[in-house]
Amino acid sequence: MSLAGKTLFITGASRGIGFAIAERAARDGANIVIAAKTAEPHKKLPGTIHSAAEAVEKAGGRALPLVLDVREADAVTEAVDQAAAHFGGIDICINNASAINLTNTLDTPMRRFDLMHEVNTRGTFVVTRACMPHLMKAANPHVLMLSPPLDMSPKWFAPHVAYTMAKYGMSMCVLGMAEEFRGQGIAVNALWPRTGVATAAIEFAITGEEGLKHCRTVDIMADAAHAILTKPARECTGNFFIDDLVLYAEGERDFDKYRVDPTQALMPDFFVPDDTPLPPGVSLQAKS
Repeated sequence: MSLAGKTLFITGASRGIGFAIAERAARDGANIVIAAKTAEPHKKLPGTIHSAAEAVEKAGGRALPLVLDVREADAVTEAVDQAAAHFGGIDICINNASAINLTNTLDTPMRRFDLMHEVNTRGTFVVTRACMPHLMKAANPHVLMLSPPLDMSPKWFAPHVAYTMAKYGMSMCVLGMAEEFRGQGIAVNALWPRTGVATAAIEFAITGEEGLKHCRTVDIMADAAHAILTKPARECTGNFFIDDLVLYAEGERDFDKYRVDPTQALMPDFFVPDDTPLPPGVSLQAKS
């Protein structure tokens, strides 16, 4: 299946994984709503809604760049309605916008706690809620959260409980909404990377430039998202997908192409349960 003619409303799509998903869908001829805060260039982070829109149209899609802070509920509703009017509906909602602060309890200022919960959990709820009336009219409606499996191991909570709570809030939306909207045929799923993904957020918040060598590229998430979003919605909901398992099931066998540096071992991402199998023949070790 193809995403040709489908309208995707993607939060945080000016850079990183959100942009990669947008550009991949654009190659099918999709309509992309680039809903993000960055209208002017950031001093450290690349990409704006306008540069993303230009790239989307160059790739073969149609773009609508919208300045949006997902913390503002009225602005979200206005943006969603504007997007639906511009493209004649919304087929897919992708909650990619996220805030991260990997600090322990005593080192987490309440303003950072509030930011993560307002963007991650509340933002996901607000955006999905605003899109739902339009998704109910779509032929193959999908909601996709960029959020992890709900693994309640203490090791995911102890080092950064505030971030984990906020990120798991997105996944709890998947758990509840998938069942709530199953009867309407709206698919609600989560997608999460097995390894670190080379984005500016990873570089500045976690690993530094050197750590990017131990990551996969954003393309693996874009390809996995495309595979999910082209599935029949009524047959694919309530799943917590891991990127390489999605692609292996689709027939992909070359995972080395997604490595930033094949000579370096891959860095496991947070929140991937210990019992999650690797695809047959796939290794996280460095290639000799």
